[in-house]
Amino acid sequence: MKNTRRLFIKLSGILSLGIFNKLNALNTNKSKVTNSEGLLDRSYASGLEEKGKSVIGGYGKWAGGLLEGQLPRHSFRNCNWTNIDKWRSEAIKITQEKLAAPDLGGVPKVRVDNHYVYDGLSIEEISWKLPTGGRSQGIVLKPANSKGKLPGIMAFHDHGGWKYFGKRKITQTSEERHIMMVDHQKMYYEDLAWANEVAKRGYVVMVPDAFTFASRRVLLKDVPENLRQGLNDDNPELPENAKAYNKWAAYNEDTMAKSLFSAGTSWPGVFLAEDRKALDILCNREDVDPDKIGCGGLSGGGMRTVFMGGLDPRIKCAVCVGFMTTWKDLVLHKSFTHTWMTFAPGLPQELDFPEILGLRVPLPTMVLNSIEDGLYTLEEMHKADEILSEVYKKAEAIDKYRCAFYPGGHQFNKKMQGDAFDWFDKWLK
Repeated sequence: MKNTRRLFIKLSGILSLGIFNKLNALNTNKSKVTNSEGLLDRSYASGLEEKGKSVIGGYGKWAGGLLEGQLPRHSFRNCNWTNIDKWRSEAIKITQEKLAAPDLGGVPKVRVDNHYVYDGLSIEEISWKLPTGGRSQGIVLKPANSKGKLPGIMAFHDHGGWKYFGKRKITQTSEERHIMMVDHQKMYYEDLAWANEVAKRGYVVMVPDAFTFASRRVLLKDVPENLRQGLNDDNPELPENAKAYNKWAAYNEDTMAKSLFSAGTSWPGVFLAEDRKALDILCNREDVDPDKIGCGGLSGGGMRTVFMGGLDPRIKCAVCVGFMTTWKDLVLHKSFTHTWMTFAPGLPQELDFPEILGLRVPLPTMVLNSIEDGLYTLEEMHKADEILSEVYKKAEAIDKYRCAFYPGGHQFNKKMQGDAFDWFDKWLK
């Protein structure tokens, strides 16, 4: 239980902007603020909101009021929407306009950089080129002796405040793991590489690096020297260098977000665009049944599931883990615990946050929450469940929606993984 209660703070601090005054705000016991790595000890996570207070002070009542009084314009809960197909078409259109995802062209040409067998799995290390940035990398896993076409899973890695790492957070491809990934998988996944575990059930699993993570990270050599904080790209695998890069990347998040907004796009829009290219690659594989594709992930991976699952009809089954609440929760209580990667200006007037995922109704959807997850208030996690339940009931598809709450903090543990994989099996096999 101690580990599960400790899971929240790392993500609520370094998953946000990684700024220590924000981290300190997460703990009322100032004598027990940080661990040996300078991160807050997750053992002391508790309810962080104060009744009648907001993270933006006296402006909270006004800002929260902008979302109250009426349903968002494109909410399916609105009685004005009676035709589900017409609603979905218009709601997806306006959502895509708000996200302003860039056009990344056609299906990328894939290169297989390595191919081997480990732990009963056939593993391919692949890469492809997008219009910007270095070569994107991904890992594809499937049972080593599988034949014919298998259902596919897009496995989205978390944020975790560690941008030096991406796909390695949820995979294991040899007996040797980076020491930071050993800690990471113990902390969030009960020491399981969940992409491997679901692949063993008979899936082709695609794990791409997300925008600004790992192979998609910002290289220091490409940044003006006065903004590098004395760092460089040398020996990046050394833990001290990876940690230094992660801190630098956390500080750089607001710069990236402002630049993306200035370019007329958004961080979730870029995520969506790049994840769709990875999905193109998965669906075009000869060993994949493109009509049986699922996606899922924890935290930042759950957020990517919300947008990908809501906006791409190729995703036939979605499992969002540890990333479900309402816009109200972010306005009043929790925006400071989250990264810029969540936000698209103007979208809250069109859909509440859970309704983005609800765009996929009546396709199967699962949401897994943790009761002590300090990234959200429990009240608004339950409210999000009520919203999605109402959407699925109106579509007469309540059997396609399931939400569950688990004890502990921010995590995707063995029990949760088992429930998620059973959900995939139910709808994709």
